[in-house]
Amino acid sequence: MFLVLLLQEQQPIFAFLLVLFVGSSLFLFLADRMAGIILLIQKLAARAQLEMVYVETILKIIGVSYIAEFAAQISKDAGQEALAAKMELAGKIIILSMAVPILTLLIETILTMIPGN
Repeated sequence: MFLVLLLQEQQPIFAFLLVLFVGSSLFLFLADRMAGIILLIQKLAARAQLEMVYVETILKIIGVSYIAEFAAQISKDAGQEALAAKMELAGKIIILSMAVPILTLLIETILTMIPGN
């Protein structure tokens, strides 16, 4: 952080590249830790006899949200607020499209519980 602050005055492009490199490195470092969490969630879902397709979809949705947030933050660091907002919107639309099968199942389940349907 201190190096970025020093570079920002003299060489803003190098400061941004440093932020990009460190941010990407942290993201990749944490991806390994996330793999362990995902494995644990999959084991719990198997023990609960849940449909794996829905668990996998939820995990993909979480992944898309992290990637979209990371991309938007990098864009903000580069001073591209409008592009960051568009990346966030794109992430939300992708998440919504991925959630349609789960929402459909939820609505169908609710409809079967309502008397007279």
